[in-house]
Amino acid sequence: MSTKVTTIGLGYIGLPTSALIAQNKISVLGVDINQKVVDTINKGKIHIVEPSLDEAVSEVVKAGYLKASTQAEESDVYLVVVPTPFKEKNEPDISYVESATKGILPLLKEGDLYIIESTSPVGTTEKMMNLINSERPELKDKIYIAYCPERVLPGNVMYELVHNDRVIGGVDETSTKKAIEFYSQFVKGDLHATNARTAEMCKLTENSSRDVQIAFANELSLICDKADINVWELINLANKHPRVNILQPGCGVGGHCIAVDPYFIVAEFPMESQIIGKAREINNYKSFWCAEKVNSAKLEFELKHGRKPSIAIMGLAFKPNIDDLRESPAKYIAQKIMQNARDEEYYIVEPNIEEHHVFKLTNYKEAVEKADIIVFLVAHNEFKDLPFSEDKVVLDFCGVKK
Repeated sequence: MSTKVTTIGLGYIGLPTSALIAQNKISVLGVDINQKVVDTINKGKIHIVEPSLDEAVSEVVKAGYLKASTQAEESDVYLVVVPTPFKEKNEPDISYVESATKGILPLLKEGDLYIIESTSPVGTTEKMMNLINSERPELKDKIYIAYCPERVLPGNVMYELVHNDRVIGGVDETSTKKAIEFYSQFVKGDLHATNARTAEMCKLTENSSRDVQIAFANELSLICDKADINVWELINLANKHPRVNILQPGCGVGGHCIAVDPYFIVAEFPMESQIIGKAREINNYKSFWCAEKVNSAKLEFELKHGRKPSIAIMGLAFKPNIDDLRESPAKYIAQKIMQNARDEEYYIVEPNIEEHHVFKLTNYKEAVEKADIIVFLVAHNEFKDLPFSEDKVVLDFCGVKK
């Protein structure tokens, strides 16, 4: 079908998607505004941590099916895979999507397929269609426009891009069919046809649902702390019920999906989204609560021992075993704790990254050995079998030692 594809955005989704398409012997140009990212990829290397991605990129760059650039080129298919952050008051920001679209306006031609994969508020695809039609009126009804969100788990992206089902919604039925034809070249999961607005809302709904479920677990953890109940044991027992499946609590919710997407609904439908909005409040509060628990533990230690404690903060990523710190509650907690520092010694640990521009990182074994207070924020595999003496104060917010 396609002779050339341009993907705009080479981040945690854009690069794996580009590599997968290129593995199917389709020529792909990956576009990114970061010259360092472009140079890295053109050397057959990667700038993010994702299993199997390094081998895939090396393979397709060497074979000539993938190259990167800071400038888009004329293609047959354009995938917009750029960030969609939120502004003040948690309002979604689609300026990156708009900028990416404007960047390819001069390149579009009759018969092209334009697809947004970026998480977007309902109606974004139609807005971009109107932008294209206003700037290139001769292309109205002559190109195909659709929305197809990713639904992958960091750490397993290369597998899930192939095997997970996809929801594909065009601005019209013909666009939907054209997009399905495109994805069928490299996706083995089922491709579900709908319209653009429903596809946009589907992505937001999936992550909002997860956020609500996590909020229930986090709220339970707050209640259990006051009631002197082991929340991990409680959830394990409750889940023995055949129709109950409570998730595990943590120190909040992070990442560029679950921690962000619910706001896209709340911002547009504030009166209707009561549970969704409250879940966001609970999950944000859990991070604040964790930071306050650490501060209390510091004061208790000082009163008991007559000296300031040394503290190991274990994990900065937003979930276990990845290097992604976007919207990370662990990072927020670390920052909050450090703001209240009073000459204590801190050991900041994140085994999945080599350095951080704010925190000086410490080896996890060294941190546990030297610290008086150990604060588990992320359940990385490296932390699960760490030995430490009984005189250590352990605050386990993520179930490492459950």
